[in-house]
Amino acid sequence: MSGGPSSQDSFVRTVRNGVLILQLPPRLTVAEAVAFRSGFGGWLAEVEGLRQVILDFGRTAIIDSSGIGALVGAIKTAQERAVPLAAWSLNRQVFLALQMTGLEKVLPITAHSEGLLPQLSHTEDQRPPLTHPSVRSAVKRCLDVCGALVGLGVTAVLFLPIALAIRLDSPGPILFRQVRCGWMGRHFRIWKFRSMVTDAERLKDSVVNQAQGAFFKNDNDPRITRVGRILRKTSLDELPQFWNVLVGDMSLIGTRPATPDEVRRYAIPSWQRFDVRPGLSGEWQVSGRSSIRDFEDVIRLDLRYQQNWSLGYDLKLIFRTFLVLFSKNSGAA
Repeated sequence: MSGGPSSQDSFVRTVRNGVLILQLPPRLTVAEAVAFRSGFGGWLAEVEGLRQVILDFGRTAIIDSSGIGALVGAIKTAQERAVPLAAWSLNRQVFLALQMTGLEKVLPITAHSEGLLPQLSHTEDQRPPLTHPSVRSAVKRCLDVCGALVGLGVTAVLFLPIALAIRLDSPGPILFRQVRCGWMGRHFRIWKFRSMVTDAERLKDSVVNQAQGAFFKNDNDPRITRVGRILRKTSLDELPQFWNVLVGDMSLIGTRPATPDEVRRYAIPSWQRFDVRPGLSGEWQVSGRSSIRDFEDVIRLDLRYQQNWSLGYDLKLIFRTFLVLFSKNSGAA
């Protein structure tokens, strides 16, 4: 039995012996991703005796972070309904995007299309999927590496006095690591000097969230230590993140790195912020991050960075970052 075009005109559905084959459009970016996410559950419900869902990527040449977000939602929906989900006919860019975000581990590629998968050369394997031009800029990456080396040099000089202050003020490790979501939503571990008590994550539910939307903020968070408040005020707690910049998880300038808990609350359009690498600084940091309370404002600033990006704009934001750091009202609350 075949189904014609769905209400979302970019998608075509075919049902064969209880298997739903969903043909995806040439681009799986924000507009198509929203339509895919909103229609997916209904498409599954329409098929009587559904045994499997196959996502046919044969026409799809471009996928961005919004598309990845829609796929994450589809995978969760299929798992909740105990329906096997698979993919076939992935081209080079789509396969690389799934591989780099780890989705190929939870979205199996069916035997139908194993022979169609491209064999990536070493050079092609290092090229990121087609998302934002900043990700492919060799000059931006060179700037990141140079800045990270300088930053790590400063970190090495300050490490001993900061470590001693942290240890004398509060028992526990010197460094704090946390999983964050970076470019295309992929997970990485971010490093900071510890500014909270060791059981801060367990105590989080006892602290009032003063922000609106998918992020957490409290101006007088009781979990922050005395030394931690100084580190945050001066942004010294973020010095170890220069390592994340050096290895490519982050950039000197980019979007705010989000936690997985925040991302689980995202609507599909919010995934656009993952089209660029998260930054040690960026629009949010230089626009009064301590006073921003609404997540929609964070998204607006992140998208403004993507729209305005250029190497000159990065240099401008780096200069503004130094101005903020040396101002009286710098740092996080």
